[in-house]
Amino acid sequence: MNILALRVTIDLGLFFFSFFPAILAVALSSASALYSSSDDVLELTPSNFNKEVTMYDGLVFVEFYAPWCGHCQSLAPEWKKAATALKGVVKIAAVNADEHQSLGGQYQIQGFPTIKVFGANKNSPSDYQGGRTADAIVDTALSKLKSLVQDRLKGRGGSSGRSGGSGGKSGGGSADDVVELTDSNFERLVLDSDDMWLVEFFAPWCGHCKNLAPHWQSAASEMKGKVKFGALDATVHSVMANRYGVRGYPTIKMFPAGKKDGDAMEYDGGRTSSDIVNWATEKLAENLPPPEVVQIVSQDTIKTNCEEKQLCVVAVLPHILDCQSKCRNDYIQILKDLSTKYKKQPWGWVWSEAGQQMELEAALGIGGFGYPAMAAVNTRKQVYVLLKGPFSEKGINEYLRDLSYGKGAPIPLKDTKIANIEKTEPWDGKDGELPVEDDIDLSDIDLDDGKDEL
Repeated sequence: MNILALRVTIDLGLFFFSFFPAILAVALSSASALYSSSDDVLELTPSNFNKEVTMYDGLVFVEFYAPWCGHCQSLAPEWKKAATALKGVVKIAAVNADEHQSLGGQYQIQGFPTIKVFGANKNSPSDYQGGRTADAIVDTALSKLKSLVQDRLKGRGGSSGRSGGSGGKSGGGSADDVVELTDSNFERLVLDSDDMWLVEFFAPWCGHCKNLAPHWQSAASEMKGKVKFGALDATVHSVMANRYGVRGYPTIKMFPAGKKDGDAMEYDGGRTSSDIVNWATEKLAENLPPPEVVQIVSQDTIKTNCEEKQLCVVAVLPHILDCQSKCRNDYIQILKDLSTKYKKQPWGWVWSEAGQQMELEAALGIGGFGYPAMAAVNTRKQVYVLLKGPFSEKGINEYLRDLSYGKGAPIPLKDTKIANIEKTEPWDGKDGELPVEDDIDLSDIDLDDGKDEL
């Protein structure tokens, strides 16, 4: 290499290194710019988050991302499309959580991208569980928006949850429906109760507690007679607060019905009255005992288990001589297992022995196909649906699953009621026995037919 070429090479090298920091800065800047001011995605920072999200009365979808995250880069074009489609309807926003770690830490962000939905109660955002396409994001946003509007229409919140206090109202609830709990009455009222309880541990100075108060009150009124609601000032009554590990406010615990051991479940639902009611209703159903499987022995059996229920599952089991106690108990166990599985459904479960309730069998078209047999009856609509598959746990489960979804081929009942029921004795749980016939004494019977012997 000659001297001139060497000087050119050195000069180019010096030029590159002198501009390298600027080139690197531009590269890093473009790498971090998943969203820009020209997009409809609202860029959030610690300085504008409170104004754009916390104090905003509408619905906000917030993506917490990191610029180097491949999944975030893949989501970005879909997030932009959704933002444009929902402009003026739902805010679509993004936080560079790699840069603004304080915001990511505030909402316990553990991975990227994480999407949070800030609805009526901005203090308790929910996790987005939908798809990562623009269509899926828009569909979920519109669904959430509809729920928010319906809650407002029913008077159940709808603002950001900032208004309120212990005397506030949401949905017309009464403060009397929330029981004031203390260290001295907690065990008697809650732990010794046969009712399910939801208990809020609060502090009078806590802003989140004040926001929750009207929703708690409204939910208590709506669930009156089903679930009891209580509130305990944990700053005064610290014995119970410490017993249940209360470290922040408000903390909500659920105490199941009929359990005397004091075990509590952590409440993990939303903070609006509708969220609380939905959560409590679901837990109430989960903790209900399964319905009984009852033998039909009188008209009252039908009235209680069929006429007063949404649906009545009627099984006709083989005669005890055709299917002894073990066989019958196996069938009844299938019914019990399925009644437990579908216990959330307001259904009645009954059974009878083949040939014992002939009018009932005729009304439900049972008997011509052999036993065991089954039909589900809706007495209000005066229709029934026959089980056409196998009388097995799998076959009946598929049949009941279809019924729970409103599927099936309903057949009209001929009369306004199912049938007249014959009063019978309940099964004693034993094997069947053939009736014993009296022995016939043939000693006094003249067997001579009057004919002479050949």
